[in-house]
Parts: sequence; C-alpha cells; structure tokens
Amino acid sequence: MIRLRVNGVARQFDGDPEMPLLWYLRDMLQLTGTKYGCGMGLCGACTVHINGAAARACQAPMQSIAGKSIVTIEGLSATAAHPVQRAWRDCQVPQCGYCQPGQIMQAASLLKTTPRPTPAQIEDGMKGNICRCGTYQRIRQAIQQASGQRAGVKR
Repeated sequence: MIRLRVNGVARQFDGDPEMPLLWYLRDMLQLTGTKYGCGMGLCGACTVHINGAAARACQAPMQSIAGKSIVTIEGLSATAAHPVQRAWRDCQVPQCGYCQPGQIMQAASLLKTTPRPTPAQIEDGMKGNICRCGTYQRIRQAIQQASGQRAGVKR
C-alpha cells in the first residue's frame, strides 16, 4: 500500500508500483489538468510539485512517491488566485492552452525557489517546458509580473 497526499488530501494506492504518477492522477483521481505530452519527461506538460519541487509526473513511478505530497494544477489554488495564475491571465499567455498547466506549475516552483528571477534564471528555470504555440515571450512576461518585477504590478 502506497500512501501519499494529493492536493492536501491523504490517498492510498494499491496497484502496480511501476505505474507513473501521471496515470494515477488522471485515470484514478480524475485530476485531468496534468497533461500527457511526450511520456518521456521532455516536454513538461505533466509537471506537478512533489514535496514542493517541480517534477514530471510521467517519470515518477508510484513506488517513488510513497509518503510524499503532490500538488497538481487543481491544487495550486482552489480559486486560480495564485500569483502565477493571475499573471498568466493578465498577460494572456495561453494560445491553445495544452501545455499551460505544466508551464504554470514549473513557473510556480521557480518563483518559490527564486522569488525575483533574472531573465537568464527564467530561461534556465523553464527549460524543458515546451510550448508548441511559441508563447515563450508571454510566459517570461507573466513570470516577471508574478514576481512583481514590472512597474505597477499587483501581487
């Protein structure tokens, strides 16, 4: 029996210990905000927080998360009021939107460890999160806004 917390709720898993966390979240818990992209941890669409750090859910077998705390896009803020989510709306980041939950989770993790990132730190911190629509400029702008680095920005 694997015990973990997902979005603050205690959970148990008694299935295949090799099953990726992604499928547990999507198929068993119906938390479909975490997206399947490449299945190899290269695109970032499945990014969640494991014990507070960004991680690729497609690469985390259930046995590796026993006793850990998982936060998905659904658990980041019940009202979508997290500073990154607000900045994403203000900067109109999404185009197709498919990669955005992973982008937001990666950005939230970046800002947790580096509250006022430089442009180079944003580039490095978001590396590996792919946007097929190419909204990288708006993503960078939203991260800067969420960190309060733009004049007149509400936090």
